[in-house]
Amino acid sequence: MKEIINTNNAPAPIGPYNQAIKAGNTIYVSGQIALSPQTGSLVLDSIAAQTKQVLENLHAILEEAGYSFADVAKTSIFLTDMANFNIVNEVYGEYFTENAPARETVAVKGLPKGVDVEISCIAWKA
Repeated sequence: MKEIINTNNAPAPIGPYNQAIKAGNTIYVSGQIALSPQTGSLVLDSIAAQTKQVLENLHAILEEAGYSFADVAKTSIFLTDMANFNIVNEVYGEYFTENAPARETVAVKGLPKGVDVEISCIAWKA
């Protein structure tokens, strides 16, 4: 059975998709960008600030579904500039402190709304 997950504590989707889908014990969280759910504005101060907002959005969606970063099995990071890899990795490491998930980081030509980073994840619980 498939369950749609949405929360007001993360930005509303900007297209025809949901924040997350729970299928069985697995949750698939859509890619998040640095959009503040409180203000509706982009957080573009720095790549570190963007990454923090992205991870806070992921956290809110996971939490709504009863999951945490400890349950994340896989993340996908999309960057418009690989020169930002070290900064993104540093902020990411503040959220995934032990038993880090599998991951890929991919350079892309562009991302929605002109942001520099987008992250999606898959989490699982027994």
